[in-house]
Amino acid sequence: MGMNLTALAALAEEVGRAALPSPFIATVNATLVVRECDGAVAEQLLGEIAEGKAMTLAGINKLGSWKSSDTDVTAKGNGDVVLNGTAYFVQDVAKSETLIVRAKSSKGVGLYTVAVDADGVNIVADSIIDLTRDQAHIQFNNVKVSSAQVIASGNGGAEAMDKAEPAILTVVAADMVGAGEWQLQTTVEYVNTREQFGHTLGYFQAVKHPVVNMMIMIDQAKSLVYNAACAIDDEPESAMKFARMANAMGSDVASFCSNRAIQFHGGIGFTWECYLHLYTKRQKHNQVMYGDSKYQRAKLAELLMGPVAA
Repeated sequence: MGMNLTALAALAEEVGRAALPSPFIATVNATLVVRECDGAVAEQLLGEIAEGKAMTLAGINKLGSWKSSDTDVTAKGNGDVVLNGTAYFVQDVAKSETLIVRAKSSKGVGLYTVAVDADGVNIVADSIIDLTRDQAHIQFNNVKVSSAQVIASGNGGAEAMDKAEPAILTVVAADMVGAGEWQLQTTVEYVNTREQFGHTLGYFQAVKHPVVNMMIMIDQAKSLVYNAACAIDDEPESAMKFARMANAMGSDVASFCSNRAIQFHGGIGFTWECYLHLYTKRQKHNQVMYGDSKYQRAKLAELLMGPVAA
């Protein structure tokens, strides 16, 4: 649609605020990778996404890594290839129509488009806490892929993933910010209504101060998210640095706001009838999807200071 990442971050924020049970984030992340590829196949896929087709990335290995050649899926053949192996932590595959598969060959890591119902594709659902999304690991058993399904050949798949990573981290951070804002607003409404010891809960400093801390952390994370989005649009050399900062702070918001929201709702905060559990589980899933705050800050330190000596 020609939107920049700043506008896309705003959409992701609203998706998080609604805890939307949709393949939107998964499709966005696939889009961010495909747009870094050249050629007719990539253009066709982007057109299909613009028309509403849901897609998701498949290529993370069993240890959760998607860097360089860290994929358990292999591609063999010239022109037409055959895929074998397993992709893990595939998001919203039950709601998607197409897989963007990352697979390694003798020439490097490429990208391939495969229909979710293609012959040889076996989807094994994972049991996850997030009730707004689904996850699976996908087994590829001699899946035939024609040359017309090759999005990026050679090592183009690894390069596309690396280029898209800052945007993906930023979009996920925006989702966490939006969910945190819902948690804050819902908690403020509750503590201004619920009475105890002759006052509303919000009257007590032990409640109002942590609620203010929630607001401050959300504002910090939101500022970092839109700073990262602007960098991706206009200052790409700083994109990775700012994206890791945004995702790390977003992860902190997800943890702190979930904890405070549940605690300040008292006993009802632990029940299924209270929607807080939906947001808390979504936040926890977001935190670990591409690395939590400790991981992001460790990577940020490497980026700024170089690898740490053993």
